[in-house]
Amino acid sequence: LTAEWTGREMDLPQKRNRISHEFTSCQPSTREAAPSSSTKGQAGGFVEGAILRISMHNFLTYDHSEVFPGPKLNMIVGANGTGKSSIVCAICLGLAGKTAVLGRGDKVGLYVKRGCSKGSVEIELYRASGNLIITREIQKENNQSTWMLNKKHASQRAVEEAVKELHIQVGNLCQFLPQEKVGEFAKMSNIELLEATEKSVGPPEMYEFHCELKTYCSKESKLENVCKEKANFLEKARQSNERNKLDMDRYYTKTKHLDRIQMLEKKKPLVEYETARKELEGVKKEREEMKRKLKSLKEAQEPLLRKIRSVESQLQPIEHQMKELTADIKGASQKCKQKHDQLELRNKEVDDIRQDLSLKQTEEADRQKRIGHTQLMIKDLQKELQHMGSMGDVTPQIEDVNAELKNIQDEKAKLEGESLDLRRDKDEASGELHRNDMMKMKEDKLRVRFRDTYTALKWLRDNRDRFKGNVYDPMMLVINVRDARHAKYVESQIPANDLRAFVFQRQEDMEKFMTEVRDTQRLRVNSVIAPAESCSKRPPSRPLETLKRYGFFSYLRELFDAPEEVMSYLCHQYRVNDVPVGTEKTKSMIEMVIRELQLRVIYTAEEKYNVKKSNYSNNVVSSNSALRPSQFLTTTIDADERHQLEEQLRAAERKVQRCDQRMAAVREQLTKLDRHDNELRAKKKKLSELKGKKRQLEQKISTKQDSLRQMEQNEINLQAIEEETNTKIAAVNNKKVAIMEEYLSHMQGVYTKLDQIKTNLLAKCKTLMSRASAICKMSPGETAVPDELHRVSSVCLRHPSSFIQPAFSQFPDTLDEIDAMLNEEKTRAECFTGLSDTVVEEYNRRELEIKNMEKELDDKTNALRTYRQNIAEAKERWLNPLKQLVDQINKRFGDFFRSMQCVGEVDLHWENKEEYDKYGIRIRVKFHSSAPLHELTPHHQSGGERSVSTMLYLMALQELNRCPFRVVDEINQGMDPVNERRVFNIVARTACGVNTSQYFFITPKLLQNLQYAEQMTILCVHNGPYMLPPNKWSEKAFIRRLRFVQPSLTE
Repeated sequence: LTAEWTGREMDLPQKRNRISHEFTSCQPSTREAAPSSSTKGQAGGFVEGAILRISMHNFLTYDHSEVFPGPKLNMIVGANGTGKSSIVCAICLGLAGKTAVLGRGDKVGLYVKRGCSKGSVEIELYRASGNLIITREIQKENNQSTWMLNKKHASQRAVEEAVKELHIQVGNLCQFLPQEKVGEFAKMSNIELLEATEKSVGPPEMYEFHCELKTYCSKESKLENVCKEKANFLEKARQSNERNKLDMDRYYTKTKHLDRIQMLEKKKPLVEYETARKELEGVKKEREEMKRKLKSLKEAQEPLLRKIRSVESQLQPIEHQMKELTADIKGASQKCKQKHDQLELRNKEVDDIRQDLSLKQTEEADRQKRIGHTQLMIKDLQKELQHMGSMGDVTPQIEDVNAELKNIQDEKAKLEGESLDLRRDKDEASGELHRNDMMKMKEDKLRVRFRDTYTALKWLRDNRDRFKGNVYDPMMLVINVRDARHAKYVESQIPANDLRAFVFQRQEDMEKFMTEVRDTQRLRVNSVIAPAESCSKRPPSRPLETLKRYGFFSYLRELFDAPEEVMSYLCHQYRVNDVPVGTEKTKSMIEMVIRELQLRVIYTAEEKYNVKKSNYSNNVVSSNSALRPSQFLTTTIDADERHQLEEQLRAAERKVQRCDQRMAAVREQLTKLDRHDNELRAKKKKLSELKGKKRQLEQKISTKQDSLRQMEQNEINLQAIEEETNTKIAAVNNKKVAIMEEYLSHMQGVYTKLDQIKTNLLAKCKTLMSRASAICKMSPGETAVPDELHRVSSVCLRHPSSFIQPAFSQFPDTLDEIDAMLNEEKTRAECFTGLSDTVVEEYNRRELEIKNMEKELDDKTNALRTYRQNIAEAKERWLNPLKQLVDQINKRFGDFFRSMQCVGEVDLHWENKEEYDKYGIRIRVKFHSSAPLHELTPHHQSGGERSVSTMLYLMALQELNRCPFRVVDEINQGMDPVNERRVFNIVARTACGVNTSQYFFITPKLLQNLQYAEQMTILCVHNGPYMLPPNKWSEKAFIRRLRFVQPSLTE
């Protein structure tokens, strides 16, 4: 590879003078770092942040080494273990990356070369304002690092900020993909891939807008939940207050009545006072005049006063009589109520009697209707019975049919006995081979150990006609080891995954099979395809006779039998035709065997030896392992015995064929008998149904006639019932009349007596008052001021403001009206029971809470509206540029896949448009024309397909990339040569474009005759004990030597 690259350098003299190179050695070097300047980066086409130089000292495999990458595509090639990935580790750790990114050691001290106490990495980055040199010195003992920026000590934070300013993201798999993380790219979720892509190729603010949008959405969701909770709580509080509002209204109504009672009680003394005051003023006016007359009349009034007191003493018994009469009136009212209740009860009794009569009438009408309907049904059934009676007796016909059926049954039994004898002869003929067939035992093992494979096997046997080429059962079923003792060698050479694999002759058949069982039925099965050119007869590398002196007795292929395609696959894949099997003699001289024969795989009686030769020192390395007992291939079938059984089977099959012909004739005869039997049975069934139908009609007629007689017997005498009802109503009415007469007579006596007493009392009162007035020559009530008026007067004089209020204007001004209203208000207030002040307090407290919650809800709603407005603005800033970016990636990605005759798509995927944290980038690929597009996952595609998809996605980002460089480590390991060549051409064409950044492609191998571009830089990594020290490394000397060896290169 080095010679090929050097020759190309000679053929391209127009290429830049600086030759990229790498000095690698296990010895220390005294070479000084090349000078750095900004002009160097500009002249070489480096972008801002690109790597100009990497220097490693006591780092992993290196004592000292300096790498000078180019500005475009850098191919770092070298054998495994030389230190290619060490350069990747140096880039990551030198740019303040985490050890977790590399997937190797978790401690930075593990990256110091073994035997050294410290190591260092220095990276020079291009910067237009002056190159940036980052130095990291690693202490192995305490896993600490010392940082320097441009040879000045700095903190790790400062280094991270400087790296971030240059848009370098070593933690982003879209920019930095180390060897141990290649498989994790396909494992990235759509969400992780979107974030990595935004950071890698999006504008700097795109990821910030996305994070801002997710933050807004999270806060909006929380705020929306808070608003819903508060709205629900507010609604419940309002409903609860609505329920309590009725109690509160009742409480306020009661309070209103109590306030009116209080006001009335306050106004009553005031009215009394006003009346007394007016009377007092009149008395005062006349007092002076009366004083003059008082003295003269005092002696004359004394007898009159005694008469007045006598009149008052006479009034007291009258008042007592009035109270007693009032009690009598109440008793009379109670009796009146009782009589009224008795009348109501009698009225209800009359209604019940009339309702019973109505029910009897309805019941009789229904009975008459049922009688008519039953009579009609009896007439119809009798007509039908008369019609059937004219058809005659069918019993003789049924007996004839039964006799004929018995004859048919006897003949069928005879034929079935003959068929049973023929089937027994057939089973005996083929039973011997089935008893000796061992295939069932193997299938039982397959069912127990690999349930999915056994399920797929059953499906294959049912659908084998869907495949064009040969399809073989799992290898463990079709491989027949000739001697069970040798099964352990075969199972050791062939992995268990292939032993349970199906073998296909055609590629399209395998794809069809795997689509059905793996994608549709979700079964975990394996399948392989046989080589296009058969390898089953391929001869071994040396004759067996030359190996017998070492104790070898056979090659592995000769120990078992298998179909042609299966044997071809095993010879091609596992070289069973070239793997010898030995004995204990071989084990005793194993060192000589390994040294002289140089075989890759050797079997002795109980061990397996693997022999390898080092590519660097040519030393032979061997490893051995004990053979495990066979698990799947111990069941064998002797070939001679199987051949003999097959001959017996063919003879039995001929006998079976004759039996089948005879059985076919018997079955045809049985079919005819069955047909005639069915016809007779149908005839018998028809006759039996006719006979049964006649019997059923007779039973129905009898039943209906009985029902008719029962209904006629249950006749209701409506006339008697009506007379009885009228009698009951008349008796109840008589009781009502008696109650009313008693009620009226009682009330008439009471009312007469009360009127007479009332008239007498009024007359007596008028007489007494007239006499008193005449005696005193005063109007009623003006004789003197009572003590009660003196008491009221004193209260009013002390608290005039509490009585003289405008509120009194809405109440009556007379004592009688006030007393009436006071009684009414007290009665109404007493109707409201079970109420207290807590009802109002609870209502007011909840009303205050509702107002506070309404205010909080308004504030939260306004905040939610603001968040939604911010979300709409952030979405506009983020989503439209993102869609444009994904469209550009999809176009590039699709073009790359079309150039490989495949299909690939990249789209923006989401399940809910409003869940911005669930947005992701979905990669879908199709590598076969017959297969649909499938999403790139760690399980569906093969390792090579995942590598191709990953590489092409990174290439699609290359021209859009705003990061200064990209690193991909050994991503081509799982690719087949065709895809590897295609991917290499795409990488070379894309990474060497005009507007692309620096690219590092690490690989241990390259295909021959690849197309290289002038902008590519190839860094060859060598390592080992015989390497030149860096100060003796000279590319010019190599080129001169190459010209001397191949003079044609100088032309």
